Amino acid sequence: MKMQEIIIGKGTENPLVARKPGYGTMRLTGQDFFGEPADRNEAVKLLRRAAELGVNFFDTADFYGPGVTNKLLADAFYPYSPDLIIATKVGSIRGKDKSWQPYSKPEELRRSIDNNLKELRLEQLPLVHLGKSAGSPETYDEALGAVLELQKEGKILHLGLTNITVEQFRFATSKAEIATVENLYSYAQRTTDPNSPFGFQGGEVLELCEQKGIPFIPFFSLQTSLPVEQQKLKQVADAHAITVAQLNIAWLLHKSEWILPIPGTTSIKHLEENIAATLITLSLGEMDFLG
Repeated sequence: MKMQEIIIGKGTENPLVARKPGYGTMRLTGQDFFGEPADRNEAVKLLRRAAELGVNFFDTADFYGPGVTNKLLADAFYPYSPDLIIATKVGSIRGKDKSWQPYSKPEELRRSIDNNLKELRLEQLPLVHLGKSAGSPETYDEALGAVLELQKEGKILHLGLTNITVEQFRFATSKAEIATVENLYSYAQRTTDPNSPFGFQGGEVLELCEQKGIPFIPFFSLQTSLPVEQQKLKQVADAHAITVAQLNIAWLLHKSEWILPIPGTTSIKHLEENIAATLITLSLGEMDFLG
Protein backbone atom coordinates (compact mmCIF):
# COMPACT_ATOMS: atom_id res chain seq x y z
CA MET A 1 0.00 0.00 0.00
CA LYS A 2 1.06 3.61 -0.61
CA MET A 3 1.84 5.29 2.72
CA GLN A 4 1.88 9.00 3.40
CA GLU A 5 5.34 10.54 3.73
CA ILE A 6 6.80 13.37 5.75
CA ILE A 7 10.20 15.02 5.44
CA ILE A 8 12.41 15.30 8.50
CA GLY A 9 15.03 18.02 8.35
CA LYS A 10 13.46 19.74 5.36
CA GLY A 11 15.78 22.41 4.02
CA THR A 12 18.91 20.77 5.43
CA GLU A 13 21.65 19.02 3.48
CA ASN A 14 20.49 15.54 4.52
CA PRO A 15 16.71 15.38 4.84
CA LEU A 16 15.06 12.09 5.78
CA VAL A 17 11.79 10.80 4.33
CA ALA A 18 9.62 8.96 6.87
CA ARG A 19 6.54 6.96 6.02
CA LYS A 20 3.41 7.13 8.19
CA PRO A 21 2.83 5.56 10.57
CA GLY A 22 6.12 4.79 12.23
CA TYR A 23 6.56 2.30 15.04
CA GLY A 24 7.32 2.97 18.71
CA THR A 25 9.43 0.20 20.26
CA MET A 26 8.91 0.86 23.98
CA ARG A 27 6.25 -1.85 24.34
CA LEU A 28 8.72 -4.50 23.17
CA THR A 29 10.36 -4.47 26.59
CA GLY A 30 9.31 -6.45 29.67
CA GLN A 31 6.84 -5.58 32.40
CA ASP A 32 6.81 -1.87 33.32
CA PHE A 33 8.89 -1.29 30.18
CA PHE A 34 11.82 -2.93 31.96
CA GLY A 35 13.90 -5.94 30.95
CA GLU A 36 13.69 -8.28 28.00
CA PRO A 37 10.49 -9.12 26.13
CA ALA A 38 8.73 -12.38 26.90
CA ASP A 39 9.76 -13.73 23.49
CA ARG A 40 12.76 -12.04 21.89
CA ASN A 41 12.45 -13.90 18.60
CA GLU A 42 8.82 -12.78 18.24
CA ALA A 43 9.87 -9.19 18.91
CA VAL A 44 12.45 -9.33 16.11
CA LYS A 45 9.86 -10.97 13.86
CA LEU A 46 7.39 -8.14 14.56
CA LEU A 47 9.97 -5.47 13.70
CA ARG A 48 10.76 -7.17 10.42
CA ARG A 49 7.07 -7.50 9.62
CA ALA A 50 6.66 -3.75 10.21
CA ALA A 51 9.38 -3.07 7.64
CA GLU A 52 7.72 -5.49 5.20
CA LEU A 53 4.52 -3.46 5.54
CA GLY A 54 6.37 -0.26 4.65
CA VAL A 55 7.35 1.17 8.03
CA ASN A 56 10.74 2.87 7.88
CA PHE A 57 10.63 5.06 11.03
CA PHE A 58 11.38 3.37 14.36
CA ASP A 59 11.39 5.21 17.69
CA THR A 60 13.66 3.89 20.44
CA ALA A 61 15.95 4.87 23.35
CA ASP A 62 18.87 3.34 25.19
CA PHE A 63 16.82 3.56 28.40
CA TYR A 64 14.03 1.37 26.99
CA GLY A 65 14.70 -1.84 28.83
CA PRO A 66 17.30 -0.41 29.37
CA GLY A 67 19.39 -1.47 26.39
CA VAL A 68 16.65 -3.72 24.98
CA THR A 69 14.94 -2.03 22.04
CA ASN A 70 18.12 -0.67 20.49
CA LYS A 71 19.60 -4.15 20.37
CA LEU A 72 16.36 -5.60 19.01
CA LEU A 73 16.47 -3.11 16.14
CA ALA A 74 20.07 -4.00 15.40
CA ASP A 75 19.25 -7.72 15.48
CA ALA A 76 16.28 -7.15 13.17
CA PHE A 77 17.80 -4.81 10.60
CA TYR A 78 21.60 -4.55 10.73
CA PRO A 79 23.07 -3.83 8.24
CA TYR A 80 20.44 -1.15 7.78
CA SER A 81 18.74 -0.27 4.50
CA PRO A 82 19.47 3.30 3.31
CA ASP A 83 15.91 4.53 3.92
CA LEU A 84 15.56 3.17 7.46
CA ILE A 85 15.25 5.93 10.08
CA ILE A 86 16.01 5.18 13.72
CA ALA A 87 15.01 7.94 16.13
CA THR A 88 16.37 7.70 19.63
CA LYS A 89 16.26 10.00 22.64
CA VAL A 90 18.40 11.16 25.54
CA GLY A 91 17.81 12.88 28.86
CA SER A 92 16.61 9.98 31.00
CA ILE A 93 17.89 6.79 32.57
CA ARG A 94 16.22 3.85 34.33
CA GLY A 95 17.08 3.02 37.92
CA LYS A 96 17.40 -0.55 39.17
CA ASP A 97 14.05 0.01 40.92
CA LYS A 98 12.52 0.69 37.46
CA SER A 99 12.28 4.42 38.19
CA TRP A 100 12.69 7.05 35.45
CA GLN A 101 15.45 9.47 36.37
CA PRO A 102 16.87 12.60 34.69
CA TYR A 103 20.15 12.08 32.88
CA SER A 104 20.86 15.35 31.15
CA LYS A 105 24.15 16.73 32.36
CA PRO A 106 26.59 17.25 29.45
CA GLU A 107 28.74 14.27 30.39
CA GLU A 108 25.62 12.10 30.85
CA LEU A 109 24.23 13.08 27.47
CA ARG A 110 27.55 12.21 25.85
CA ARG A 111 27.54 8.79 27.52
CA SER A 112 23.98 8.22 26.39
CA ILE A 113 24.75 9.17 22.79
CA ASP A 114 27.79 6.87 22.76
CA ASN A 115 25.68 4.11 24.28
CA ASN A 116 23.01 4.50 21.60
CA LEU A 117 25.65 4.40 18.88
CA LYS A 118 27.15 1.23 20.32
CA GLU A 119 23.86 -0.61 20.85
CA LEU A 120 22.51 0.33 17.41
CA ARG A 121 25.87 -0.34 15.70
CA LEU A 122 25.84 3.08 14.07
CA GLU A 123 28.50 5.69 13.45
CA GLN A 124 25.90 8.47 13.38
CA LEU A 125 22.42 8.65 14.90
CA PRO A 126 19.88 9.79 12.25
CA LEU A 127 17.62 11.58 14.76
CA VAL A 128 18.03 12.26 18.48
CA HIS A 129 15.33 13.77 20.68
CA LEU A 130 16.53 15.75 23.68
CA GLY A 131 14.24 15.17 26.65
CA LYS A 132 12.91 17.69 29.12
CA SER A 133 15.64 18.58 31.60
CA ALA A 134 14.86 19.06 35.25
CA GLY A 135 15.75 22.34 36.89
CA SER A 136 16.16 25.89 35.65
CA PRO A 137 16.20 27.28 32.09
CA GLU A 138 19.99 27.41 32.44
CA THR A 139 20.02 23.64 32.89
CA TYR A 140 18.05 23.18 29.67
CA ASP A 141 20.35 25.60 27.86
CA GLU A 142 23.34 23.56 29.03
CA ALA A 143 21.76 20.29 27.86
CA LEU A 144 20.85 21.77 24.48
CA GLY A 145 24.39 23.07 24.07
CA ALA A 146 25.78 19.64 24.86
CA VAL A 147 23.77 17.83 22.16
CA LEU A 148 24.52 20.58 19.64
CA GLU A 149 28.22 19.99 20.29
CA LEU A 150 27.71 16.27 19.69
CA GLN A 151 25.92 17.14 16.46
CA LYS A 152 28.92 19.23 15.36
CA GLU A 153 31.13 16.22 16.07
CA GLY A 154 29.05 14.19 13.63
CA LYS A 155 27.49 11.81 16.14
CA ILE A 156 23.99 13.21 15.49
CA LEU A 157 22.50 14.00 12.09
CA HIS A 158 19.21 15.67 13.09
CA LEU A 159 18.18 17.04 16.48
CA GLY A 160 14.66 16.79 17.86
CA LEU A 161 12.97 17.58 21.15
CA THR A 162 10.72 15.48 23.38
CA ASN A 163 8.57 15.91 26.43
CA ILE A 164 8.83 19.69 26.29
CA THR A 165 6.87 22.80 27.17
CA VAL A 166 5.95 25.67 24.88
CA GLU A 167 8.67 27.77 26.51
CA GLN A 168 11.32 25.12 25.85
CA PHE A 169 10.15 24.78 22.25
CA ARG A 170 10.51 28.49 21.66
CA PHE A 171 13.89 28.60 23.36
CA ALA A 172 15.33 25.61 21.48
CA THR A 173 14.04 26.69 18.05
CA SER A 174 15.64 30.11 18.60
CA LYS A 175 19.00 28.42 19.20
CA ALA A 176 19.07 25.50 16.77
CA GLU A 177 17.57 23.79 13.72
CA ILE A 178 14.99 21.47 15.27
CA ALA A 179 13.91 18.60 13.02
CA THR A 180 11.06 17.00 15.02
CA VAL A 181 9.16 17.22 18.30
CA GLU A 182 7.81 14.23 20.23
CA ASN A 183 5.20 14.97 22.91
CA LEU A 184 2.23 13.31 24.57
CA TYR A 185 -0.79 13.71 22.31
CA SER A 186 -3.87 11.68 21.52
CA TYR A 187 -7.53 12.09 20.62
CA ALA A 188 -8.41 12.07 24.33
CA GLN A 189 -5.42 14.17 25.45
CA ARG A 190 -4.85 17.30 23.39
CA THR A 191 -4.56 20.16 25.83
CA THR A 192 -2.54 21.07 28.90
CA ASP A 193 -2.91 18.62 31.77
CA PRO A 194 -1.04 19.86 34.86
CA ASN A 195 -1.38 16.41 36.45
CA SER A 196 0.50 14.66 33.66
CA PRO A 197 4.15 13.77 34.34
CA PHE A 198 4.83 13.83 30.60
CA GLY A 199 5.00 16.54 27.94
CA PHE A 200 1.48 17.67 28.62
CA GLN A 201 1.45 20.65 26.25
CA GLY A 202 0.74 18.48 23.23
CA GLY A 203 -1.84 20.56 21.38
CA GLU A 204 -0.08 23.83 22.08
CA VAL A 205 3.25 22.50 20.84
CA LEU A 206 1.60 20.88 17.80
CA GLU A 207 0.32 24.30 16.73
CA LEU A 208 3.83 25.74 16.98
CA CYS A 209 5.22 22.83 14.97
CA GLU A 210 2.64 23.44 12.25
CA GLN A 211 3.62 27.09 12.09
CA LYS A 212 7.28 26.21 11.62
CA GLY A 213 6.77 23.13 9.45
CA ILE A 214 8.27 20.73 12.01
CA PRO A 215 6.99 17.12 12.13
CA PHE A 216 5.19 16.33 15.39
CA ILE A 217 5.47 12.77 16.77
CA PRO A 218 2.75 11.92 19.33
CA PHE A 219 3.47 9.30 21.98
CA PHE A 220 0.76 7.44 23.94
CA SER A 221 -1.38 8.38 20.93
CA LEU A 222 -3.90 5.55 21.37
CA GLN A 223 -5.17 6.72 24.76
CA THR A 224 -8.98 6.75 24.89
CA SER A 225 -9.56 7.10 28.61
CA LEU A 226 -12.34 9.70 28.58
CA PRO A 227 -15.85 8.10 28.40
CA VAL A 228 -17.47 10.69 26.11
CA GLU A 229 -14.57 10.60 23.64
CA GLN A 230 -14.52 6.81 23.76
CA GLN A 231 -18.21 6.72 22.87
CA LYS A 232 -17.72 9.04 19.90
CA LEU A 233 -14.76 7.05 18.65
CA LYS A 234 -16.66 3.78 18.87
CA GLN A 235 -19.62 5.21 16.96
CA VAL A 236 -17.45 6.32 14.04
CA ALA A 237 -15.30 3.18 14.19
CA ASP A 238 -18.39 0.96 14.00
CA ALA A 239 -19.61 2.92 10.98
CA HIS A 240 -16.33 2.08 9.19
CA ALA A 241 -16.16 -1.48 10.57
CA ILE A 242 -12.76 -0.77 12.09
CA THR A 243 -11.28 -0.84 15.59
CA VAL A 244 -11.10 2.18 17.89
CA ALA A 245 -7.30 1.95 17.72
CA GLN A 246 -7.43 2.19 13.92
CA LEU A 247 -9.72 5.20 14.15
CA ASN A 248 -7.29 6.87 16.55
CA ILE A 249 -4.53 6.57 13.97
CA ALA A 250 -6.78 7.71 11.13
CA TRP A 251 -7.87 10.71 13.23
CA LEU A 252 -4.23 11.70 13.85
CA LEU A 253 -3.43 11.46 10.14
CA HIS A 254 -6.44 13.63 9.30
CA LYS A 255 -5.83 16.06 12.17
CA SER A 256 -2.61 17.48 10.76
CA GLU A 257 -0.27 16.79 7.87
CA TRP A 258 2.58 17.40 10.31
CA ILE A 259 1.70 14.48 12.60
CA LEU A 260 3.80 11.30 12.38
CA PRO A 261 2.10 8.65 14.54
CA ILE A 262 4.26 5.92 16.09
CA PRO A 263 1.78 3.41 17.58
CA GLY A 264 3.48 0.56 19.39
CA THR A 265 2.22 -2.99 19.85
CA THR A 266 3.50 -6.47 20.65
CA SER A 267 0.99 -8.14 18.31
CA ILE A 268 1.62 -8.65 14.61
CA LYS A 269 -2.17 -8.68 14.08
CA HIS A 270 -2.50 -5.26 15.71
CA LEU A 271 0.53 -4.02 13.81
CA GLU A 272 -1.13 -4.95 10.52
CA GLU A 273 -4.34 -3.22 11.64
CA ASN A 274 -2.37 -0.09 12.55
CA ILE A 275 -0.79 0.06 9.10
CA ALA A 276 -4.15 -0.57 7.44
CA ALA A 277 -5.49 2.51 9.23
CA THR A 278 -3.66 4.63 6.65
CA LEU A 279 -6.32 3.59 4.11
CA ILE A 280 -9.21 4.98 6.18
CA THR A 281 -10.81 8.19 4.92
CA LEU A 282 -12.75 10.33 7.38
CA SER A 283 -15.20 12.92 6.12
CA LEU A 284 -15.23 16.53 7.28
CA GLY A 285 -18.49 15.75 9.03
CA GLU A 286 -16.92 12.87 10.94
CA MET A 287 -13.95 14.99 11.93
CA ASP A 288 -16.32 17.72 13.15
CA PHE A 289 -18.33 15.14 15.10
CA LEU A 290 -15.18 13.80 16.74
CA GLY A 291 -14.16 17.35 17.62
